[in-house]
Amino acid sequence: MRAVGFYEFGDPDVLQVIDLPEVHAEPGQVRIRNFAATINPTDLLTRNGSRFKQMEDDPAPYVPGMEVAGVVDEVGDDVKTGVKVGDKVIGIVVTKGNHGGYREQIVLNARSVVPLPAGKSFVEACTLPMNGLTARQVLDRIALRPGQTIAVTGAAGAFGGYVVQLAKAAGLTVIADASIADEALVTSFGADIVVLRGDGFSDRVREHFPDGVDAIADGAVLSQKVTAAVKDGGVFNSLRGWQGTGERGMRFETTSVRSYAFEFDKLNKLRQQVEEGVLTLRVAGHYRPEEAPEAHRRLETGGVKGRLVIEF
Repeated sequence: MRAVGFYEFGDPDVLQVIDLPEVHAEPGQVRIRNFAATINPTDLLTRNGSRFKQMEDDPAPYVPGMEVAGVVDEVGDDVKTGVKVGDKVIGIVVTKGNHGGYREQIVLNARSVVPLPAGKSFVEACTLPMNGLTARQVLDRIALRPGQTIAVTGAAGAFGGYVVQLAKAAGLTVIADASIADEALVTSFGADIVVLRGDGFSDRVREHFPDGVDAIADGAVLSQKVTAAVKDGGVFNSLRGWQGTGERGMRFETTSVRSYAFEFDKLNKLRQQVEEGVLTLRVAGHYRPEEAPEAHRRLETGGVKGRLVIEF
C-alpha cells in the first residue's frame, strides 16, 4: 500500500513514496480506500523535526496528514454511526508514527468519519475535517454570544476562513485581516469589517472598536503582537499553545483539535454546513504522491489560499 512518508527529519526532499502493510478495521473502526489527503502547516512541523519530542517513541517511517477523503471498504464490529462499505466519506486523522493521512488505505475510529458532502469531490471534501473542527473548537472555547465581536487573523487561510464563516453563522460581528489582494476574498466569507494585515493590526481594530473586541482567533499566530486588539477581560485563542501573559484580566485559551477527533456530531454538522453553503471548501492545488516535496515547499513559501492536496 502506497504512502508518502520519511525516515529522517529534514527539508521537503526527505519525503518519499513508501510501501506500508495492508491494515484492517478492528471493532469500532472503518477502513477507507483513501483518494485525497490535505497538506497542513502541522505536517511541515512533523516533517522538519519541530515535533520530535512528541514522536521520539514512534518508529520510522513517519507519515504526516490529518485529513482524508475516500470510500469505506471495510467496517469493523460494533460500529454504530451507520457507515457501510461503499460509502464516500471524509475523516480526521490523529497522526502517530506511520498512521497519517498521506496513504492510500487508512483505518479510523468510526466516530472520526462522516459522509462526503453532497456534490463535492474527494479533493475538495478532504479540506474540511481538521481545519473545520479546529475552527469549531476555537469558537466553542471562546464561547461568545450572538452580537459580540471577534477579530480573526490569518482570515484568508483555510482555518481563518472557516472561523469567519462559522462566526457569522453564530451571529457574531467579525473584523478580520487581509492583504489588499485578499480583501475581496475575506469579505466574501462574510466579515463585517476587513482591515489590513500585518503590523498595526491592533490599532486598526481599535479604530472600529475603541474598547477592543470580545475575543480574537489568532490564525496567523501573532500572539503578543495582537493582544491589544482584545478588550479588558476578553478572550485570546492560540493555535500553537501560547498561554499569554494574563494581562488586563484576559482569558487565554489554546486549541488542540485532537480532542475533537471523535466528535462525530460536530464533524457531521460541518458537513451539513458545507451542503447548506455556510462553509466554502477551497483547494489551492493538487499533487501526485511523488510531488509531495514540491507541495511542502509551496506551503512553506506562504501565501497559499485554501489547502494543497495529495491525490492517491
